[in-house]
Amino acid sequence: MSELLPTAPYRGTRDFLPAEMSVREQVFGRLYRVIESFGYQRYDGPILESAEIYEAKSGREIADQQLYTLTDRGGRRLALRPEMTPSVARMIAGHANELTFPARWYCNVNCHRYERPQRGRLREHWQINVDIFGTESAQAEIELVELIHAMFAALGASPGMWRLRINDRVLLESMLVDLVKVPPAEVRAVSRLIDRWEKLPAETLAADATELGLSDKQFARLSEALGSGLGLLDRLPAEALERSTLVPVLRTVPDLVSYDPLIVRGLDYYTGTVFEIFDTDPANPRALFGGGRYSDLAGLFTNQQIPGIGFAVGDVTLPDFLATHGLLPGPAAETDAAVLPLAGDLFGPARAVATGLRAAGLRTTVALEQRKLGKELTRVARGGALVAVLVGPDDWARGEVAVRDLTTREQVTVPAGEAGETAARMVRTHR
Repeated sequence: MSELLPTAPYRGTRDFLPAEMSVREQVFGRLYRVIESFGYQRYDGPILESAEIYEAKSGREIADQQLYTLTDRGGRRLALRPEMTPSVARMIAGHANELTFPARWYCNVNCHRYERPQRGRLREHWQINVDIFGTESAQAEIELVELIHAMFAALGASPGMWRLRINDRVLLESMLVDLVKVPPAEVRAVSRLIDRWEKLPAETLAADATELGLSDKQFARLSEALGSGLGLLDRLPAEALERSTLVPVLRTVPDLVSYDPLIVRGLDYYTGTVFEIFDTDPANPRALFGGGRYSDLAGLFTNQQIPGIGFAVGDVTLPDFLATHGLLPGPAAETDAAVLPLAGDLFGPARAVATGLRAAGLRTTVALEQRKLGKELTRVARGGALVAVLVGPDDWARGEVAVRDLTTREQVTVPAGEAGETAARMVRTHR
């Protein structure tokens, strides 16, 4: 006998059985409805892209360590998409002449990164991306902040369960150059140090700062600036505040965001506002999702200036958040009703009855084999059916069927044409 192949999925990926898929679809469905209520349109794109678009703008960690790459038969270097933002920028640039701006788009796609699988990180994940293209207005930031609050509310999460921490690359650069006196050429390297600030001990941060060429005095200035919160804005030049799209956000919706100089976001294409959402429960102290403004990402594909801003929320960290706070829904029932033929020659009539039930809006199955009635009733009830319609030879000869409520065990005999209405009424009493 040949050796059997493994049944487990590739490490870092997941199988979604029907019950798990039901939970996912419930969560995603709530988010879709909120996003679309703000006027966003859904799109999709290919899972394979030129590797160059990620190597150019996604950052060295993704480009050098996490890309799944391949060379096709034509010698072209391709990659499984690790994120969606470069792809949507390509799509927007390629169809700019056909679009009306600002364009509000969203999607839900699977992405692949070669990472070490752990809590909150897998090699394949699905994420909802929400983006606005074609405006530099800070009103875009404000809209996305309000949208994020509406999305959490739709999931049953109160504002105290999570925190939106926000910063601006413009303000970050001004802080480093004007206050800490970091040479402009070293801003990116020091920004990467700040991005790890909460993950490393103080002595490691100080040692890394020294390697970057910061003096003890500069490191002290940096530490003080990062801990000064909103007070930092009073110390920055007016020119930086005027260029920032974050400042109007802080003035307009101060209760919906928390200004935090520690938020950097590692992706190289961010040019302005950056933000991350964190779980406030100590049992799950991690970022749930994030995003920011990218003014020139479309410039990889077009000379037309098309600024963008957006965020992505993944299907790994979000369920962890919902489970931590007791908000994860249970699986939905597979069916509403089941039609059971009680004789071997009644499968055809049973299918006809099922058609009427489906027309009444009920998810309906028909038994595929003849079994004892008691076992069939137990089986369909276990599958979530609330009603069973019994097609027996004597009833069918009179043009009737029996409709049984599987919860109360009430059973009534009705004309076959009324089975859908009767079953739907029973189902509504329990849903």
